[in-house]
Amino acid sequence: MAINVSRLTYLSHTMTKSVQRTVLAFDFGTKSIGVAVGQEVTGTASPLDAIDAVDGIPNWDIVAKVFEQWQPDLAIVGLPLNMDGSFQQVTFAAKKFANRLNAKYRVPIETVDERLTTVDAKARLFEMGGFKKLDKRKIDSASACLIFESWVEQSYS
Repeated sequence: MAINVSRLTYLSHTMTKSVQRTVLAFDFGTKSIGVAVGQEVTGTASPLDAIDAVDGIPNWDIVAKVFEQWQPDLAIVGLPLNMDGSFQQVTFAAKKFANRLNAKYRVPIETVDERLTTVDAKARLFEMGGFKKLDKRKIDSASACLIFESWVEQSYS
């Protein structure tokens, strides 16, 4: 059995720091925004229902309900970057979404490079149930889980 050193470092850090924040993670898209809720103390996240969007604008009433239900201490928004790390048009829209979350809900917002999370999410879902699991909304929220995991690794490595 392989030992994940960064996971052990994370667990050691959280035990000594009593980090117990609830975190919402978002996989921004122009038609659908994946959502996951994570617990910093465990370093794990669970997918929530994706939120429909029109040209990157979500139904803010649904976003408000998610914030009300989970009362996060932090929100993370994945930044869709080009493979070379440069910004693309949707990157600016994701940053705008992050800024609006901060303005509306007054929680700290962090952004995380989300390159290849959709590819990884599709692979995970396919392993769990083949093609029938590859629903776009499930993929988006699975990507949000991966964005949370990436943030944990960056924060505690």
